[in-house]
Amino acid sequence: MAGKFDPQNAQNLMEIEKQFAVKAVEQAQTYWNLLEKVQPRELKLTQLDEEIFNHTKELFPELFENDNAKLIKLDEDFLKSEDGKKRWREFHTAYEKKVKEHNFGCLIRTDANEEYGEKSTIFVKTNHAGIVVTRMQFYAVEIARNRLGLNDKAHEIAKEEAIKEAAKKEKEAKAASKKKGGK
Repeated sequence: MAGKFDPQNAQNLMEIEKQFAVKAVEQAQTYWNLLEKVQPRELKLTQLDEEIFNHTKELFPELFENDNAKLIKLDEDFLKSEDGKKRWREFHTAYEKKVKEHNFGCLIRTDANEEYGEKSTIFVKTNHAGIVVTRMQFYAVEIARNRLGLNDKAHEIAKEEAIKEAAKKEKEAKAASKKKGGK
């Protein structure tokens, strides 16, 4: 590519989009694995969790109203409306030099009580359990959900899934061993 790269005028090249999707899905899987293994209230996502949590409460107080309803079930319009974009840009500015890849896309669950679904591993609208947000939006929402105990149900779901997956693998290993021994 000759000349300086201008992201504002870049074409959405399929390969770049695929790489972006792969990285976003890997990040979602990593986070889900963390939710399985660590009690969410004890989970620390960054060295700036306290600052991010307090800044989120300051700039987005509506997330914490009505028993945290807007944190439990995210509204894509809140995240991506013109007013929302303006407020999130202000939020991002504070972390441009503090958080690596602060503006990178991440998948987030739209409902704190649900897992990442099959359809949320691609970039989907809110009716499929996941949407794409920036890393800082992800941190803002998930740090708050963790601190407030809103991810406790997700933690239990993730643990149950891991137990089922381990039992399935053990059963498959026994079947393979039996098949080998029977020949």
